Amino acid sequence: MGASPQQPILIVEDSPEDYEMTVRSLRSAGLVNPITHYTDGDDAVEYLHQCTHENKDVSVPIPGMIFLDLNLPGTDGREVLADIKQDERIKVIPVIVLTTSTDDWDVQACYALGANSYITKPLDFEGFMKAIARLKDYWFEVVVMPNLER
Repeated sequence: MGASPQQPILIVEDSPEDYEMTVRSLRSAGLVNPITHYTDGDDAVEYLHQCTHENKDVSVPIPGMIFLDLNLPGTDGREVLADIKQDERIKVIPVIVLTTSTDDWDVQACYALGANSYITKPLDFEGFMKAIARLKDYWFEVVVMPNLER
């Protein structure tokens, strides 16, 4: 069903604490996918363009899912999201916005840009783990995903 266990999950997160909490939650939920991590939007966009380039290095796999923080150094998460959803080769990759922002403008803007989900980071670890477990159940066990490695 969902993303293949061989497909990496791309996490674009500048906070080391939030990154570690996300990884721990994913592992606790049973996901074994490799994780690719970037701390700024510029590097994430470069990676995504590298893994989708026609002459790409086969060692750079296309991610099966992207967890994206909004407030990033360099290119911010909104711009990264817009770039992903405007690129025909990668726009089908589910993008989960994972942020502390509860601002209605951010929610509206992200969905308008094509976000697949918008999750506000719970402040406590237990709440965060529950949110990631639910996300994993939905995106990796219920949803049928397209094959991106064609």
